[in-house]
Amino acid sequence: MWESIKKNYGWVIVAILAALPLMAIFGNLNIDFANGLQISLKKATGRGGRSTLDMLYHISGEFAIRWMVAVLTLTPFYILFGVTNLFVRQAMGIATAIWSILHFALFIWGAGFMETFTQVNYIAGFIAVLILIPLLFTSNRKSMTAMLSKWKVLHRFTYLVVGLSMLHIVLLEKTWIPYAVVLAIGFVLRVPSIRQRVESRWK
Repeated sequence: MWESIKKNYGWVIVAILAALPLMAIFGNLNIDFANGLQISLKKATGRGGRSTLDMLYHISGEFAIRWMVAVLTLTPFYILFGVTNLFVRQAMGIATAIWSILHFALFIWGAGFMETFTQVNYIAGFIAVLILIPLLFTSNRKSMTAMLSKWKVLHRFTYLVVGLSMLHIVLLEKTWIPYAVVLAIGFVLRVPSIRQRVESRWK
């Protein structure tokens, strides 16, 4: 067991970091088994008069985009420092998908599924979540082995997810500039000529 943890310590760290904020979600739920399983939200008001559902919706959305940006910073990190771990990337991708799906589920809980199609930003977010579902279920070694080159083709849709997610938060007028800056730097470092220059300094 300990050998497995040592071998996959990066995956374990990501899993812990991704799971800890879930305590804020579960801490605001009332779970009643008296008459079957019944789940409801605790009544509370956050900053700006936000309801419990609004707070959880905001929290889940923030962590979804943060993990998404974190995934795309791994390649620039490798370019700059020569350190990479494919399975840490997969763990981050799983965290991104789970938080994004949770974010969408909370939206449906509060506004209803049909509200998804009333605004462009909601539609963009919905399409991003749909794309993330097959990426989530193929983020494992078994799928990589079975799909071979098709796995890479499928997971390139991550870039489309990022574009849709950025459109989603821009149209919602949420804080997006820091994420855009980090992503822009990452994409600049991916330019072959720039990447070669940076990597040559470490050789």
